[in-house]
Amino acid sequence: MLYSDWYLIMAEVACNAELLEWPKKDKRRLLHVVYRVGDLDRTIKYDPMRIKLKLWATVLYLLRKRDVPEEKYSNAFLGFGPEQTNFVVELTYNYGVTSYDIGTGLGILQLHRRMFTSWLKTYVPKVALSLGSLVQSKALGMKLLRRIDNPQYKYTLAMIGYADEYETTVLELTYNYDVTEYSKGNAYAQVAIGTDDVYKSAEVVSLVTQELGGKITRPPGPLPGINTKITSFLDPDGWKTVLVDNEDFLKELQKEE
Repeated sequence: MLYSDWYLIMAEVACNAELLEWPKKDKRRLLHVVYRVGDLDRTIKYDPMRIKLKLWATVLYLLRKRDVPEEKYSNAFLGFGPEQTNFVVELTYNYGVTSYDIGTGLGILQLHRRMFTSWLKTYVPKVALSLGSLVQSKALGMKLLRRIDNPQYKYTLAMIGYADEYETTVLELTYNYDVTEYSKGNAYAQVAIGTDDVYKSAEVVSLVTQELGGKITRPPGPLPGINTKITSFLDPDGWKTVLVDNEDFLKELQKEE
């Protein structure tokens, strides 16, 4: 190997190491979780259990609705308070689609003390977290907050997030012993997370997925009709995450006020 080649390799390693530090420095928070529904108004009014949400109309508030006819979909956003500071549920209606399969991989969205816990079932080896959770940790900067092993009932739980689960929204990953696969259906769409730099965050995701698996499903750039910059990817377990530009997200909310 030529010295120049070695130098280039070491420079790339150093650059990658620096890039992987970005999620820890970035200002990130969970913005919303997205579910697809066949009837937006009906789901908002009285039938949230159809999409496995543990919600009550007296608890959550309809914050806003949005129609994007050029992309043929509508959204409704529900939560405890303004989206600028609160995690919310985003319901999506795609024109002409009246029903969805919820699959077996999604648990419930739990409300506890005015906060959310999103439950996802995933394959987790008995001695370590799944590749999907490793991607969440490395690519998204999430921390393992708590792990619960329950051999009697044959399951393991892992809580991951950006702060303690009693302070903010977290993701709960569940491994049921000897279950290696779940059907995801098509009702659950994604979790959205804010970032100060979508393009740099996409570089980190690309680097991590090359190592651990998964794939980028949408390169970084503005959304048609909205212009908010996003990037999205699937982890090795097939769960989708969207990274949303923090500044664009706030501008989008201001436009719709």
